[in-house]
Amino acid sequence: MQQKVYIVLENGQVFAGKSFGAAGEAIGEIVFTTGMTGYLETLTDPSYYGQIVVQTFPLIGNYGIIPSDFESSSLHLKAYIVREWCQVPSNFRCEGELDTFLQKNNIVGVYGIDTRELTKIIREVGVMNAKITATLDERDTMLAEIKNYKIVDAVKTVSSREISVTKGEPGGYKVVLWDFGFKENIRRELNKRGCEVITVPANTTAEQILNLKPDGVMLSNGPGDPADNKEIIEELSKLSKSGVPIFGICLGHQLLALAQGAKTAKLKYGHRGANQPVKDLKTGRVYITSQNHGYAVEADSLPETARLSLLNANDGTCEGIEYLNMPAFSTQFHPEASAGPLDTGFLFDQFIDLIREENSKCR
Repeated sequence: MQQKVYIVLENGQVFAGKSFGAAGEAIGEIVFTTGMTGYLETLTDPSYYGQIVVQTFPLIGNYGIIPSDFESSSLHLKAYIVREWCQVPSNFRCEGELDTFLQKNNIVGVYGIDTRELTKIIREVGVMNAKITATLDERDTMLAEIKNYKIVDAVKTVSSREISVTKGEPGGYKVVLWDFGFKENIRRELNKRGCEVITVPANTTAEQILNLKPDGVMLSNGPGDPADNKEIIEELSKLSKSGVPIFGICLGHQLLALAQGAKTAKLKYGHRGANQPVKDLKTGRVYITSQNHGYAVEADSLPETARLSLLNANDGTCEGIEYLNMPAFSTQFHPEASAGPLDTGFLFDQFIDLIREENSKCR
């Protein structure tokens, strides 16, 4: 028999549900994602560090656990909330089921609540903290604890500790992947285009990156408030003056903007899911994109050396930037995540073209 548990929101509202996954309590920032599929990518995405994730799609786990689809080797979210989880998954690639997977990775799960109502509250009130608990005793103390929770050391915690190399094809370009909590599919897309990828930790300096003599630098996604990463922003500012082509994704997009003097701001409830429409301001074409972020670059804070290139068609927030003072561009969404399913994969080709163009200038 599943244990009764409660989700206590920072605003005092309470949801009663049932426990699955790991037993215990969890406290974090509660967010929702609208993906109908891709729960494995969500669970293994380091960008969810410190967060309690609510799936809006009502049935989760129906194709089981497929390790080859993981975006990282660890789970960094605090807890997982679903309407219903599938106990008998069906898929020829399936290697396990959701409940056991969460137990193994010590992730608290809750099911049997009205996720539609919970999502509407987050949309109306905004992202807030929450706690999953088996008791409602000492409510005042609990609410103070929930309110005081803050995500700290996010990038430092999820980033790799050592340099690693994945070989490319003979004659392929050498790309440094600056790891702020990267999704594995970013590396796969670079490898697919023949690149040798050197993945370096978040605390790597600009000088150390340039000593690797890269043809290009990929700035990865990652968790937390981008403005908290002052040392990285400072090093990125130095790297930007090197002339090495740069492509930033999600947090990498935000950090590059901050390094050029722009500002970022927290969104009311963020963009999380595989159905965000993004408009190309050059062509007018709209792409369906996969996103996971709670912050955005303030478009009106961009310097004269940067141009807004892509816009969120829902709320008008910045989704892409092209830089005029260096060979660099960035996107807020995830072009590696196959949302369309291949709508924006061309951006990796654009990055390779940029590298090729810069290399030809040096000859």
